[in-house]
Amino acid sequence: MPNVDERGHLLTEQANPNSQHLDRLTTLELVDLFNQEDARTIAAITQARQPLAKAIDLTAAALRQGGRLFYIGAGTSGRLGVLDAAECPPTFCSDPEQVQGILAGGAEALVRSSEGLEDRSDDGAAAIDDRQITKLDVVVGITAGGTTPYVHGALQAARQRGATTVFIACVPADQVDAAVDVDIRLLVGPEILAGSTRLKAGTVTKLALNILSTGVMVQLGKVYGNRMVDVAVTNKKLHDRALRILQDLTDLSREEAEPLLEQSGRNVKLALLMHWTGLGKAEGAQLLSQHQGHLRKAVAALNAECNHET
Repeated sequence: MPNVDERGHLLTEQANPNSQHLDRLTTLELVDLFNQEDARTIAAITQARQPLAKAIDLTAAALRQGGRLFYIGAGTSGRLGVLDAAECPPTFCSDPEQVQGILAGGAEALVRSSEGLEDRSDDGAAAIDDRQITKLDVVVGITAGGTTPYVHGALQAARQRGATTVFIACVPADQVDAAVDVDIRLLVGPEILAGSTRLKAGTVTKLALNILSTGVMVQLGKVYGNRMVDVAVTNKKLHDRALRILQDLTDLSREEAEPLLEQSGRNVKLALLMHWTGLGKAEGAQLLSQHQGHLRKAVAALNAECNHET
């Protein structure tokens, strides 16, 4: 567990020399400075590309085996994890249990600060125990400054249970180390407002989580080309998107796509499979299930079988 008594040496706590006159800038100068500093987030993601890719591969492999992905954190870091988890079901039609966010302080901490709870490492460990984490699961600990006891307690408990562990922090490893399977450091430098890690650190963390969860869902077959073919058709916007996906990936008009979507039970992926293969709803669903919901693999397997028979 890192020593949190003295944190002034941490990259996220240092004063940014570029913003030392922040309170004397014009509004336009302030906006320009934010823009210049936020550009550092892209470079930070580039530097972390290899561990990010490793985290995607390990997580996708775990979820294929029935495992789950957990984000855990406190404050801004924890809220970002909860947000990313909450966005997976509507984007990819994933089971809400598959990707979960754990925030110190629970749901109340989403809208009301509960900063004191981040100091309780035992609470982090208890959160892991409560969710009965196993060796099939992946636990991503998110802490901008790298020292949050709640996160370190959770990661230690997760490792003891055999889970795959990932650490995301915005400080270098020589300032705070972590015994994890994947160590992701997003080094954006000191904040414009010293210590306010909801700024660049929060932005780069959101970018990393976008890449992680989307990369995993791509590997799980939730995407065909660059279309979210597992989209949940739950409102007018998504109904329109579903029809446009069917039009774009087939030769169907909107009027022709509508009954196909309904015949599939408003399942875009299944509708595409039915159109391309001529299978009925039940047969198409069975084929997709045999290939773990991966549309491209299911179509390729059926084509290979047909070619073999001829």
